[in-house]
Amino acid sequence: MNATNQSAFSIISIQVIFYLIGIVVMAIAWLSIRDHSNPKRYTTGLFWFLFGIGFLFGDAMIATLGKSLSYKILGGIVMLLALIAGSNLLGSGQHPAQANWDKAAFAGRFQNKLFLPAIAIPIITVILSSLGKDLKIGEYFILDQKNLTLACLTIACVFSLIYAYFITGGTPVVAVQESRRLVDSMGWALILPLMLAMLGGVFVAAKTGQSIQNLVTMFVDPSSRLALIVIYCLGMALFTMVMGNAFAAFPVMAAGIALPFLILQHHASPAPLVAIGMLSGYCGTLMTPMAANFNIIPAALLELKDKYQVIKYQIPTAIAVLICNMILMYFLV
Repeated sequence: MNATNQSAFSIISIQVIFYLIGIVVMAIAWLSIRDHSNPKRYTTGLFWFLFGIGFLFGDAMIATLGKSLSYKILGGIVMLLALIAGSNLLGSGQHPAQANWDKAAFAGRFQNKLFLPAIAIPIITVILSSLGKDLKIGEYFILDQKNLTLACLTIACVFSLIYAYFITGGTPVVAVQESRRLVDSMGWALILPLMLAMLGGVFVAAKTGQSIQNLVTMFVDPSSRLALIVIYCLGMALFTMVMGNAFAAFPVMAAGIALPFLILQHHASPAPLVAIGMLSGYCGTLMTPMAANFNIIPAALLELKDKYQVIKYQIPTAIAVLICNMILMYFLV
């Protein structure tokens, strides 16, 4: 079996993981539609139903309709998701299962045991990633070799969920209901990281890095190391603010400034250059609502009145760290 076919001969493949995600999302969509306390229950259910289509039916669509038509349909679904979210058509129900739940009594009963399922997820993931790479049953790999970490994370989440049932005495139905409660709290921001990852791919395909290189050549003296460093660090922060993800900003700025100017022309050391560049991108993460998983979702879970309050407190620290990155890059790289 060669490396290109390893994923196809895995028991826990990326397709299985997508199916599990799709089932959970569809269950959330069904519960949302049945929640009469939500004044926007139909559009909320439609939103999560559309989001689950790609996970649950993506392979079947490609097999029957072909890649071209399937991709166009999924692109149309993305536009519908944006339309529903942008039109403020997502709502939240009252979640009656939580109405008579005494959180203080629950926490006092289980105490620190409540943290064990969450702690188990990274521990199991690391152990499986280290020891389970070549596990096989006959000719089949147990874990997807092309997406090993994701497969290990999925198994860890399943084991953690079972462990949580054992500790609390809950049921799978309660787990799905709690999932919907969290989804209602986070809203459309939950899917923003996935959308922004696709946006990063669009920028790379559009050769945005080459355009940035041309602009730098036109307006900045390529021999000025300080100017290039400032533009590189600021560019990483600004692109991260736009795309919400430093990993999406990295290939654009690396191709536009880091590689052609700082590495090839000024002979900068690549490893510390890109490391500090990524840290500059993380400074942008602290200052943007586009990084919803870091800034908007915590505000929703903490039930803050100002959903941008987390960002406001982070901005001074982000600017200070960004300036320090420029200084470090100038003297060390």
